[in-house]
Amino acid sequence: MKELEYPFDNNYIMKKSRSLKKALLNDGTDRIRKKIAVLGGSTTHDIIRIMELFLLNYGIEPQFYESEYGQYWQDAMFPGELGSFAPDIIFIHTSNRNITDYPGMDDSAQDVDSKLQKTYDHFESMWKKLTETYHCPIIQNNFEAPFFRLLGNRDSFDVHGRVSFINRLNEMFASYARSAADRSESFYINDINYISSCYGLDEWSDPKAWHMYKYALCIPAIPTLSFSVANIIKSIYGKNKKALVLDLDNTLWGGVVGDDGVDGIEIGQETNLGQVYSEFQSYVKMQKDIGILLTVDSKNDEENALAGLNHPDAVLKPEDFVAIKANWDPKSENMKSIAKELNILPDSMVFVDDNPAERAIIEGQIKGAAAPELDSPEHYIRILDHSGFFEATSVSEDDRKRNEMYIANKKRTEAEVSFADYGEYLTSLEMEADIMPFEKLYVPRIAQLTNKSNQFNLTTRRYSPDDILAAAEDPQVITLYGRLKDKFGDNGIVSLIAGNIKDDELHIDLWLMSCRVLKRDMEFAMMDALHQKALARGVRTIYGYYYPTAKNKMVKDFYSLQGFELVSEDPEGNRTYRLKVSSDYRQKNRYIHVNCR
Repeated sequence: MKELEYPFDNNYIMKKSRSLKKALLNDGTDRIRKKIAVLGGSTTHDIIRIMELFLLNYGIEPQFYESEYGQYWQDAMFPGELGSFAPDIIFIHTSNRNITDYPGMDDSAQDVDSKLQKTYDHFESMWKKLTETYHCPIIQNNFEAPFFRLLGNRDSFDVHGRVSFINRLNEMFASYARSAADRSESFYINDINYISSCYGLDEWSDPKAWHMYKYALCIPAIPTLSFSVANIIKSIYGKNKKALVLDLDNTLWGGVVGDDGVDGIEIGQETNLGQVYSEFQSYVKMQKDIGILLTVDSKNDEENALAGLNHPDAVLKPEDFVAIKANWDPKSENMKSIAKELNILPDSMVFVDDNPAERAIIEGQIKGAAAPELDSPEHYIRILDHSGFFEATSVSEDDRKRNEMYIANKKRTEAEVSFADYGEYLTSLEMEADIMPFEKLYVPRIAQLTNKSNQFNLTTRRYSPDDILAAAEDPQVITLYGRLKDKFGDNGIVSLIAGNIKDDELHIDLWLMSCRVLKRDMEFAMMDALHQKALARGVRTIYGYYYPTAKNKMVKDFYSLQGFELVSEDPEGNRTYRLKVSSDYRQKNRYIHVNCR
């Protein structure tokens, strides 16, 4: 919904929330349902009301639990109704209004350190209690700067300054978040320190909103806060975008390369506008470091497009892109073609083009694709950055190498054309797979994969890092991850299986695979490894389940291809399959050398 995309009109959203919600609920979107607990150190009702809109827009239908005013700590430490609610995510909305013991001018440095530690311990004890009790992701606000500075600029470094105290406290929160990631715990910071600065601290910290309504921010800023929290939640559940689809002329450089020539476009340090485009290209290139796929969709002769990308002052070069479509076809068709080549859904792409007419066509032709409104190039970075398309709740090694993986995949596709026999092509890839039980080292990637994969996901189960660790440590659960390499490169972890043993039966709770390794025998290699594990554990029957969604129809008959027998199918299309475990089982994988443990 356009009204909920950045930059949005905060006042409009506050006034029209009811009609916006009605429109969202009636738009036919298939949404996942999640229970979200909001524990507030201030009033949270309107924050929840507006957050619901953003989550619905992201394909998440929330059910909320709201703590009583100011009872965030009590709800966390002494669970009553919260326990029976059983949240999927907990958001702790506190602010500097909840800091009760600031330094005084008579305090010694030791006194200040003691107050700092006491304040931090108050929160840490709560986080640990919530983690132990609910094993679900926790989102915690850090602290916005105070709305006054008693010591002026000195407040930022003097041990007695509130600004200094909050900055130190925020760093302690950040340190906990880093250590939680190392422990594979799902703990995230909602950075209201940054958000309030962008919004404008004087407006954000309006004392009237606090004293009249006990809101720790001004009423018009509520959509800004709610949008930020919603971005974290949609990232946790794999609703991020995956790729940038970039125009060239007047988007990556100033001017039209076909008319002005390579020497006439503005890029580099020679002009003010050239510097703006260079900075934007640098920002786009940084997206590769967090795993965002870069592509080009431009109305241009390919020769001119490549010449522009090869400009000596260009930051982005042709090799930075996993796909380049420079032709005179409709951009919407090019974008669909790019999505097909990359094996991703068109609605997972962000179209970046200075031309409003082209943006309108994309929005009309490709449902769910983002086409942010761009004005002057000086604002391109802010608009993309603040839109939250690529909110990074985790960044794995596979993410950092994603562009390289897709470029290698392109080489595989090109190599396939030279073989008349597909089996010979697979043999030529020299594939090798590691198929192992879930390991702590790979928990972030495994969690990410369960929350992103939709097309090849038989049950569409979503696992948090805590769920994965619990499964890995449970003797009654068989877990497997598959990592695939070949002569072109490492595809990373591409497939997952998890199943529960009950007596002599194995019930598959999760089976998914990345679409970029389809038809390379990886699904058969995983099946072989699963059967081997089941046989070793005394399992006599494996049960597999297929739950249809709008996106996973491609695996409707997957279990049949693996030799399973269809047991039942209900009117909604949910299927149950079974396979007898036998020492006579015949290996299905023919082309991958497998290392198992």
